[in-house]
Amino acid sequence: MKKSDKPIIVEQVFNASRTDVWNALTDIDEMKKWYFENIPAFEPVNGFKTSFNVISNGRNFLHKWEVTEVIPEERIAYTWRFEGYGGLSTTDFFLKEENGGVRLILTVTVQEDFQENIEEFKRESCIGGWNYFINERLKNYLESIIRKD
Repeated sequence: MKKSDKPIIVEQVFNASRTDVWNALTDIDEMKKWYFENIPAFEPVNGFKTSFNVISNGRNFLHKWEVTEVIPEERIAYTWRFEGYGGLSTTDFFLKEENGGVRLILTVTVQEDFQENIEEFKRESCIGGWNYFINERLKNYLESIIRKD
């Protein structure tokens, strides 16, 4: 992914409350159920940092996140770096109520170019990953907790 690329945007409407969606995005116990199960800690607080490893195709991708913006139950943004690799992006999760549900608008913006020769850093891979996380994993998770209520 390149700084010159247009941002990646993934949108999904959930039949859930704003609080339920916010908690799924920011509560460590809930994040582990749909996002990354090995996140050691997460707090929706400006400046909070965390890191965790993901292995893909035999390579380690040590994710390094830093929270850069928090508006409770409306927006959270954090940067992504991968130790040992070039590149920096910001992922912004924005929530707005819509027709009795909540629309999540996820925007990924690249600030520093990622290495082109690594499959996981290609634009198509990022788009596919975010569609999977938001439109499948998060959607299924929220539907499962709503059915329990």
